Amino acid sequence: MKPLSLFSVVIPARDEEASLPGTLRELYAEFARSGVPHELIVVDDGSRDSTWAVLQSLRPELPTLVSVRSPGPHGFGRAILCGFDHVRGDAVVVIMADASDLPSDAVSYWKVLNEGYECVFGSRFMKGGSVVDYPRIKLLVNRMANLFIRLMFHFKLNDTTNAFKAYRREVIEGCRPYLAQHFNLTVEIPLKAIVRGYTWTVIPISWRNRRHGAAKLKIKEMGSRYFFICMYVWLEKYFSRGDYRRPPTAR
Repeated sequence: MKPLSLFSVVIPARDEEASLPGTLRELYAEFARSGVPHELIVVDDGSRDSTWAVLQSLRPELPTLVSVRSPGPHGFGRAILCGFDHVRGDAVVVIMADASDLPSDAVSYWKVLNEGYECVFGSRFMKGGSVVDYPRIKLLVNRMANLFIRLMFHFKLNDTTNAFKAYRREVIEGCRPYLAQHFNLTVEIPLKAIVRGYTWTVIPISWRNRRHGAAKLKIKEMGSRYFFICMYVWLEKYFSRGDYRRPPTAR
């Protein structure tokens, strides 16, 4: 695989005025310290607080910051797709605005992508991974959902639902079109990448609960959407006869 030249960080943000300054400063400092060429693309997804004003105030301090306003309709997945449309890099990582993902893990993703993999998935639940202050009910639902996906697709990835993953740009383009418009996009992308034959690996990562604001994921609202996307990709895997797999020349 050709060497990578720019790491595009896509950060969907809705009402994250308190979290963004710390998140962006930590990311910028870690990437600068590690020598990772990057851009920080923050998509304001219809915030009702001062998120947009905070982003504008940070631009002189963070020269790699790119602030984008999602035109709507709004939704977590739609914000990520809006960010994808503004990517200039040849590799992409999706990071949460609430500082739950560690910048050092993003650097590890960059290094593994440069080893030749097309996708790097992090797992909080493998040896070397960790979670801090994970709400107990959400943790139980998370483990049940990921077990269901593992049994459905017969692979060893045990943290498919986590949004924090990295891809070479050709994977993002090769998995279009996307149906998911909410948090279920974080399942659609890795499942499609695996089913369509892109190379991938898993490394341990750490996760910490947000320090500011409220979580946006609503379990009751997302259950049927996750199930729909899993069934959609499952049907592609077993009934499309490989029509959507990337051509051998792309390997």
